[in-house]
Amino acid sequence: MLKYAFALAAAPLALMASSTATAQQSPSDSLNTISAHLRAMTTMTANFTQADRSGQVLSGKLTLKQPGKIRFQYGKDANLLIVGDGKSLTMIDYDVNQVQRWPIKNSPLGALLNPERDLSKYGKLIPTRNPGVLSVEVRDPKRPEYGVITMIFTKSARGPAGLVLDGWVSLDSKNNRTSIRLENQKFGGSVDNSTFNWTDPRKKSRSKR
Repeated sequence: MLKYAFALAAAPLALMASSTATAQQSPSDSLNTISAHLRAMTTMTANFTQADRSGQVLSGKLTLKQPGKIRFQYGKDANLLIVGDGKSLTMIDYDVNQVQRWPIKNSPLGALLNPERDLSKYGKLIPTRNPGVLSVEVRDPKRPEYGVITMIFTKSARGPAGLVLDGWVSLDSKNNRTSIRLENQKFGGSVDNSTFNWTDPRKKSRSKR
């Protein structure tokens, strides 16, 4: 479970982000729009569907609070939780009472969870077939071990700075490729910091010994 869940490209997303069509905005303007969206997106909740390279699909609810806080609450088909507390990403597998932790900045999700990141240095606009869709690939050329994330946005007045995040494709340092699709995105609601707390299953396991 742990090896595929943390990577957070399915064919539909990859195809949507690959074309010779030219977007209406210039690349620099589009990157500025995406940066403005990430800065303005103080909170977001959404339903997510996750697919890995092997074709396994999981779903659940995503909660995001900037800067750096995120929670992937998986459904009944996975006894798993991923939480970002602003500094680290923690993955908890309750089936085997296992916990793993990584610095957010060392993962592909760092591009999403650090709204102050300068996309002009790390981002590359990917042409799309649809002028209403923006796609940006973010990687640190000096830190290839941090992985790559390609985020997909739809232009929409209902989203911060006129964009809605539809999902992303990520490739981690171990070449694990995973796609996330989002639906029912809601922005700007109140999200308590306790949402990003979690229960350590190792403590319960030790108490039974």
